[in-house]
Amino acid sequence: MAFPFNSRFDQLGGGAFTLRIREKAEAGRVQLPYYYYDIVAEGVPVGKISVRIGDNYHTYYNGHIGYEVDEGARGHGYARRACELVLDVARFHGMERLYVTCAEDNAPSYRTIEKLGGRLLEICELPRDYFAWYEGIPRHRIYQLDL
Repeated sequence: MAFPFNSRFDQLGGGAFTLRIREKAEAGRVQLPYYYYDIVAEGVPVGKISVRIGDNYHTYYNGHIGYEVDEGARGHGYARRACELVLDVARFHGMERLYVTCAEDNAPSYRTIEKLGGRLLEICELPRDYFAWYEGIPRHRIYQLDL
């Protein structure tokens, strides 16, 4: 059965700051269904964000939200604003809490997560059976964000 993506989430926000849908992907062997957006500020793409719907073993380490802001656009709060917008997508699909993760030493990212209200659950080594594990992968901060 196909995942029930909702087209009302194809664009989020408005005015000078929007998220524009780039892709909607069904679940795979280890991947969850997700919405993937371009982050657009003042009409210019400045990064990307995804929100994954559901739970599985890998979600705890990979997180439900993944974002990246282009180097020249960092420091303007774009990641936080984009995260705030995708929370409604997760809520619509019945999510009550999200995991959001980052490398242990990624201070801008963990500050963003903490500003969103994320509660640090642990800082951990990632297990070898995590789908994105590689030799030398950094320790991760695992946060829970209650919706």
